[in-house]
Amino acid sequence: MRQGSVALGGNQLYRGYRAFYELAPDDDVVDRVWSWVTDESHEVNSVVAVSAGHLVGLAHYRRFARPTSGTVGLYLDDLYTSPTSRGTGVGRALLRQLSSLAVAEGISVVRWITAEDNTLARRLYDSTARATKWVTYDLAPGQ
Repeated sequence: MRQGSVALGGNQLYRGYRAFYELAPDDDVVDRVWSWVTDESHEVNSVVAVSAGHLVGLAHYRRFARPTSGTVGLYLDDLYTSPTSRGTGVGRALLRQLSSLAVAEGISVVRWITAEDNTLARRLYDSTARATKWVTYDLAPGQ
């Protein structure tokens, strides 16, 4: 959260994010992520959107090395807005904030993934960024 301070609703908003993606409720995970974004020495950062004193959006991000270009990118892990704030420009504002941060720090790209069926978010993303041809894989350690 070096780029933004999270009000007390941060954990609740992140719980909403987890529920949206049908992830099991897990207070240990929520607390761990909270500890990451509040620890200035941790690689995960956060920017937030606040309206009328309430947290209405968050974005978790981190830097990553890009060996093919010898540059640094910014990876957006999570972007979430409260259900009542969707379609109001909160997500776009968070993406603009990340873009401005990238420009200020000489970051070469802001990159993220989303679920193929997340049509509302994809409308925003398609109007903001370019979809790539790359397919994402996950390898379970030890497999």
